[in-house]
Amino acid sequence: MERPFRIYRSLEEIDHDFGPSALTIGNFDGVHAGHREILRRVTALARQNGWKPSALTFDPHPTRIVAPERAPRLLTTPEERVLLMREEGIEQVLILPFTRELAGFAPERFVREIVVERLDARAVLVGHNFRFGHEHAGDTRLLAELGRRHGFVVEAVDAVRMRGRVVSSSEVRRLVEEGNVALAARLLARPYALAGEVVSGQGIGSKQTVPTLNLATSAEVLPARGVYITRTTDPGDGRRWTSVTNIGTRPTFGGDSVTVETFLLASLASPSPRSIRVEFLKRLRAERRFEDAAALKRQILRDVARAQAYFRRVGV
Repeated sequence: MERPFRIYRSLEEIDHDFGPSALTIGNFDGVHAGHREILRRVTALARQNGWKPSALTFDPHPTRIVAPERAPRLLTTPEERVLLMREEGIEQVLILPFTRELAGFAPERFVREIVVERLDARAVLVGHNFRFGHEHAGDTRLLAELGRRHGFVVEAVDAVRMRGRVVSSSEVRRLVEEGNVALAARLLARPYALAGEVVSGQGIGSKQTVPTLNLATSAEVLPARGVYITRTTDPGDGRRWTSVTNIGTRPTFGGDSVTVETFLLASLASPSPRSIRVEFLKRLRAERRFEDAAALKRQILRDVARAQAYFRRVGV
């Protein structure tokens, strides 16, 4: 029988029976292929030993507290992260609020008070470049030493490489922002996606080009401006459509703010979705200004034809 999935948002919520645990620690932004390798190893080790596969992550991202000027734009929210962790067999996640007090913990204190006393870790698995404690004073070597002292084993998992590059959150972020969503999907082991509410546009598409669903998203990382082959889902009822999505300012109509507009390749039956999730599969072209709405519409129809050919080729 599948055990219940638990999310804890503070140390005070931790049950006395959190452990014994096989634990991984990190930010896990994006939960990319490298993260998934660690998560799968945690799950396997936990099952071998009768422990609970567990993860410790942080919110906000620690850099936003200790060096906000260097804080990265995030690929995923904490809620998205934990759901992706669950896919790899993790059964409980502590989303630990990252504060200045926590940032001041020496490595030894962090391990003793949190990893051992609260999370009852019997094994700790981290990435090869893992750092922890005040001013990043702790590394995997110190973690292994503390593990011997406190009775848990430590595994440092090597980086995953794809197409000659190390899989990392920063590399995924760079690829998405360059518009290379196809390669980003390989590194993520899934397409990059934006989600949010469907909002009213200015009605230009329905009158002059093609009708679209306009997405309002709080995502921090947007693909480069341009036109993409996408797949759109209504999270409310699970309906799915193949689609083409434009990210840009609508320069043909003198726009100045970035919008995310999705054209569904199949008819939209009622009701119209209140929210959507758009997965980015491949970039078709950069955004550009056309001489008039008719020229833009002709280009959109060419984009649609290319997208339809793509989906026929991949068997959708």
